Amino acid sequence: MTKQPILNVHGLTMDFGGIRALNSLDLEVNSGEIVALIGPNGAGKTTFFNCITGIYKPTAGDIWLTNPKTTKKNSLKGLKPNQVTEKGLARTFQNIRLFPKMTVLENVMIGRHCRTKAFIFGAIFRNAATRREEQSILEISYAILEKVGLERFADEFADNLPYGDQRRLEIARALATEPLLLLLDEPAAGMNPQETAALDQLIKQISREGQAILLIEHDMKLVMSLSDQIFVMDYGKKIAQGTPTEIRENPAVIKAYLGEEVDA
Repeated sequence: MTKQPILNVHGLTMDFGGIRALNSLDLEVNSGEIVALIGPNGAGKTTFFNCITGIYKPTAGDIWLTNPKTTKKNSLKGLKPNQVTEKGLARTFQNIRLFPKMTVLENVMIGRHCRTKAFIFGAIFRNAATRREEQSILEISYAILEKVGLERFADEFADNLPYGDQRRLEIARALATEPLLLLLDEPAAGMNPQETAALDQLIKQISREGQAILLIEHDMKLVMSLSDQIFVMDYGKKIAQGTPTEIRENPAVIKAYLGEEVDA
């Protein structure tokens, strides 16, 4: 299958006063790819995510998101976070951001909000179209819980889930938005080895179903296992890119980020 561009970022620059957090960064993600963004703390990885998702307004550069089915190309620059989500970019966060006193199923259903058409009129008058849409939201959300292995917890409050399952729930809620590109910000943070191994399998499963994924991750064993392409950042600049093998064998990257050896 021919890969098509999903995300194109060119010359992305972000200044905070006199500090340049991102310096003319270029990055591309294609359909069906898992791409990792790595680098030390302070390299600008989360700033990059915040720029492309509308949390920060970049100082300069272009951000394009393309639907491979329609080839429609949308600029994300200047859009608000909810508008970016509607265009097809969904993310999880380094620190878990669930609705703790809502059920697991309700948390996923909230992710469907950006694809809902009924809004206030339908909610008030409860017409047939609204009822059909509500049933569809319920069915889609439950199917996503089955995909990530959380269906047995559907009626549990989110904060009752084990830590690793809360991470899975965040991914499920992001998937509910029907993203063209799924952004995962340190999805393995705080996980034990067993949870990380299960996460590895989940991300691979989602990718096999055609989902393009861009992730930030410090667990290099996980990065090497998952990634088709790896971008390496330092001080807001891209200093290397390539396949896991190429990055593993890059002397500068090995020394600066991965240590002298990579146990993968």
